[in-house]
Amino acid sequence: MDLKLELIVLPVSDVDRAKAFYEAMGFRLDLDKAAGEDWRAVHLTPPGSECSIIFGKGITSVPPGSAQGMYLVVPDIEKSRAELVDRGIEVSEVFHDAGAVFYHGHGGGDFTHDPAKGQGRQPGLHPDRMSYGSFATFSDPDGNGWVLQEVQQRLPGR
Repeated sequence: MDLKLELIVLPVSDVDRAKAFYEAMGFRLDLDKAAGEDWRAVHLTPPGSECSIIFGKGITSVPPGSAQGMYLVVPDIEKSRAELVDRGIEVSEVFHDAGAVFYHGHGGGDFTHDPAKGQGRQPGLHPDRMSYGSFATFSDPDGNGWVLQEVQQRLPGR
Protein backbone atom coordinates (compact mmCIF):
# COMPACT_ATOMS: atom_id res chain seq x y z
CA MET A 1 0.00 0.00 0.00
CA ASP A 2 1.27 3.50 -0.86
CA LEU A 3 0.46 6.26 1.64
CA LYS A 4 1.61 9.72 0.63
CA LEU A 5 1.39 12.76 2.83
CA GLU A 6 -0.42 15.28 0.65
CA LEU A 7 -1.60 18.21 2.75
CA ILE A 8 -0.93 19.89 6.10
CA VAL A 9 -3.59 22.14 7.63
CA LEU A 10 -2.15 25.24 9.28
CA PRO A 11 -4.11 27.28 11.81
CA VAL A 12 -3.74 31.01 11.11
CA SER A 13 -5.44 34.17 12.37
CA ASP A 14 -4.97 36.40 9.31
CA VAL A 15 -5.34 34.62 5.98
CA ASP A 16 -3.90 37.40 3.82
CA ARG A 17 -0.88 37.87 6.12
CA ALA A 18 -0.18 34.11 6.06
CA LYS A 19 -0.59 33.99 2.29
CA ALA A 20 1.91 36.85 1.85
CA PHE A 21 4.39 35.14 4.19
CA TYR A 22 4.34 31.78 2.39
CA GLU A 23 4.46 33.42 -1.03
CA ALA A 24 7.50 35.40 0.16
CA MET A 25 9.08 32.06 1.08
CA GLY A 26 8.61 30.95 -2.53
CA PHE A 27 5.64 28.63 -2.04
CA ARG A 28 3.49 28.28 -5.17
CA LEU A 29 -0.11 29.47 -4.84
CA ASP A 30 -2.34 26.61 -6.01
CA LEU A 31 -5.73 27.88 -4.85
CA ASP A 32 -7.33 30.86 -3.14
CA LYS A 33 -11.07 30.28 -3.04
CA ALA A 34 -13.81 31.77 -0.91
CA ALA A 35 -17.42 30.68 -0.50
CA GLY A 36 -19.23 33.40 1.35
CA GLU A 37 -17.99 35.33 4.39
CA ASP A 38 -17.28 32.28 6.58
CA TRP A 39 -15.09 30.08 4.39
CA ARG A 40 -11.88 30.61 2.45
CA ALA A 41 -9.14 28.17 1.52
CA VAL A 42 -5.61 29.05 0.50
CA HIS A 43 -3.52 26.14 -0.78
CA LEU A 44 0.22 26.52 -1.41
CA THR A 45 3.07 24.14 -2.23
CA PRO A 46 6.74 24.52 -1.28
CA PRO A 47 9.10 24.43 -4.27
CA GLY A 48 10.04 20.83 -5.12
CA SER A 49 7.55 19.32 -2.65
CA GLU A 50 4.75 16.86 -3.24
CA CYS A 51 3.12 17.89 0.04
CA SER A 52 1.24 21.18 0.33
CA ILE A 53 -0.20 23.39 3.05
CA ILE A 54 -3.71 24.76 3.37
CA PHE A 55 -5.11 27.44 5.65
CA GLY A 56 -7.98 29.87 5.61
CA LYS A 57 -11.21 30.77 7.26
CA GLY A 58 -13.47 27.95 8.43
CA ILE A 59 -10.75 25.37 7.70
CA THR A 60 -9.82 24.33 11.24
CA SER A 61 -10.79 25.10 14.82
CA VAL A 62 -7.24 24.53 16.09
CA PRO A 63 -5.74 27.68 17.67
CA PRO A 64 -3.53 29.78 15.36
CA GLY A 65 0.16 29.03 15.80
CA SER A 66 -0.33 25.59 17.31
CA ALA A 67 1.23 23.63 14.43
CA GLN A 68 4.82 22.82 15.42
CA GLY A 69 7.70 20.70 14.19
CA MET A 70 7.01 20.72 10.46
CA TYR A 71 10.17 19.92 8.52
CA LEU A 72 11.32 21.33 5.21
CA VAL A 73 14.25 19.33 3.84
CA VAL A 74 16.93 21.25 1.94
CA PRO A 75 20.14 20.09 0.21
CA ASP A 76 22.25 23.03 1.49
CA ILE A 77 21.07 24.56 4.75
CA GLU A 78 23.39 27.56 4.64
CA LYS A 79 22.29 28.52 1.14
CA SER A 80 18.60 27.91 1.91
CA ARG A 81 18.78 29.90 5.16
CA ALA A 82 20.48 32.81 3.38
CA GLU A 83 17.83 32.82 0.66
CA LEU A 84 15.00 32.87 3.20
CA VAL A 85 16.67 35.70 5.13
CA ASP A 86 17.06 37.61 1.84
CA ARG A 87 13.30 37.15 1.33
CA GLY A 88 12.63 38.77 4.73
CA ILE A 89 12.04 35.59 6.74
CA GLU A 90 13.49 35.56 10.27
CA VAL A 91 15.41 32.28 10.52
CA SER A 92 17.55 31.02 13.41
CA GLU A 93 21.24 30.48 12.96
CA VAL A 94 22.22 27.00 11.74
CA PHE A 95 22.69 24.48 14.55
CA HIS A 96 23.05 20.78 15.21
CA ASP A 97 21.83 18.55 18.03
CA ALA A 98 24.74 17.25 20.07
CA GLY A 99 24.68 13.51 20.57
CA ALA A 100 21.82 12.87 18.17
CA VAL A 101 20.71 13.13 14.56
CA PHE A 102 17.17 14.25 15.28
CA TYR A 103 16.46 17.77 16.48
CA HIS A 104 14.63 17.39 19.80
CA GLY A 105 13.45 20.93 20.45
CA HIS A 106 10.46 22.64 18.92
CA GLY A 107 8.51 25.74 19.79
CA GLY A 108 11.60 27.93 19.53
CA GLY A 109 14.06 25.12 20.11
CA ASP A 110 14.82 25.99 23.71
CA PHE A 111 14.44 22.51 25.17
CA THR A 112 15.80 19.03 24.57
CA HIS A 113 14.65 15.53 25.40
CA ASP A 114 17.55 14.63 27.66
CA PRO A 115 20.45 17.03 28.32
CA ALA A 116 22.05 14.37 30.56
CA LYS A 117 22.66 12.31 27.41
CA GLY A 118 24.40 15.19 25.67
CA GLN A 119 21.42 16.13 23.55
CA GLY A 120 21.17 19.83 23.03
CA ARG A 121 21.24 22.61 20.50
CA GLN A 122 24.83 23.36 19.45
CA PRO A 123 25.79 26.25 17.15
CA GLY A 124 26.85 25.59 13.57
CA LEU A 125 26.65 22.76 11.10
CA HIS A 126 26.88 19.16 12.21
CA PRO A 127 30.66 18.60 12.69
CA ASP A 128 30.72 15.92 9.96
CA ARG A 129 28.11 17.75 7.82
CA MET A 130 26.13 14.52 8.15
CA SER A 131 22.80 14.34 6.32
CA TYR A 132 19.87 14.87 8.68
CA GLY A 133 22.21 16.55 11.18
CA SER A 134 22.01 20.35 10.62
CA PHE A 135 18.99 22.52 11.30
CA ALA A 136 17.54 26.03 11.40
CA THR A 137 14.12 27.09 12.66
CA PHE A 138 11.58 29.76 11.86
CA SER A 139 7.93 30.51 12.52
CA ASP A 140 5.19 32.02 10.41
CA PRO A 141 3.49 35.21 11.62
CA ASP A 142 1.11 33.18 13.84
CA GLY A 143 3.88 31.13 15.45
CA ASN A 144 3.45 27.89 13.51
CA GLY A 145 6.93 26.36 13.87
CA TRP A 146 9.07 25.05 11.04
CA VAL A 147 12.43 23.28 10.95
CA LEU A 148 14.84 23.35 8.03
CA GLN A 149 16.85 20.12 7.91
CA GLU A 150 19.81 19.53 5.63
CA VAL A 151 19.71 16.22 3.77
CA GLN A 152 22.40 15.71 1.16
CA GLN A 153 22.00 11.95 0.93
CA ARG A 154 18.79 10.18 1.87
CA LEU A 155 18.66 7.07 4.01
CA PRO A 156 17.91 3.82 2.11
CA GLY A 157 14.26 3.41 1.13
CA ARG A 158 13.55 7.15 1.14
